[in-house]
Amino acid sequence: MSKRVLVVDDEKLIVKGIRFSLEQDGMEVDCAYDGEEALQAAQKKEYDVMLLDVMLPKLGGFEVCQQIREFSDLPIIMLTAKGDDMDKILGLEYGADDYITKPFNILEVKARIKAILRRNDKKNTDGEKSRKESPVLEYDELKLDQESRRVYIRGREINLTAKEYDLLVLLLLNPNKVYGRESLLNLVWGYDYPGDVRTVDVHIRRLREKIEDNPSEPRYVHTKWGVGYYFQAG
Repeated sequence: MSKRVLVVDDEKLIVKGIRFSLEQDGMEVDCAYDGEEALQAAQKKEYDVMLLDVMLPKLGGFEVCQQIREFSDLPIIMLTAKGDDMDKILGLEYGADDYITKPFNILEVKARIKAILRRNDKKNTDGEKSRKESPVLEYDELKLDQESRRVYIRGREINLTAKEYDLLVLLLLNPNKVYGRESLLNLVWGYDYPGDVRTVDVHIRRLREKIEDNPSEPRYVHTKWGVGYYFQAG
């Protein structure tokens, strides 16, 4: 079955070029030219990945990303015309999985999309294996259902992004094992991910804000200073 991609940019020539190139690779491509249209498309249809420009009419890219995260863990690649780090970090703060700076090479865009699709395919395969072994993971007041990819604290569902969920599963399945930031970047984002280790720090902080009563004194996800992060059990 062909992969479905939603391309969102108000520059129609850019959208046309990306669409043509992705369709040449057998992907099914839908297009949106403003934030409201993008949000409606994501609500109506399931996509495998979304390319989302930051600067959009009606509703900005960061706001679109934030609203999508309220109902979906759809992988989102932000497109930004600015090269400064703040834009990239902001994108991650709002729940983006990756970012590409304009002007970009279409081959780079395709490589990033394919990397995300490969990781998702592998995650689905690995998920099938792990679900057969133990579909529900529980520790203290935290409950994680691998079948539905849902997380609960004291019975209340916590809305995590795809990467926040993947980080938590990895740490929870390997309690008390310390993972360096580079290791987490490679294991969760993939060896071909071009981002840096600050990506990990941003996602860990967001994860703590969602699952910890007091993120500065975490019960679950701890820091081993100068080494990395671990899930404390026992």
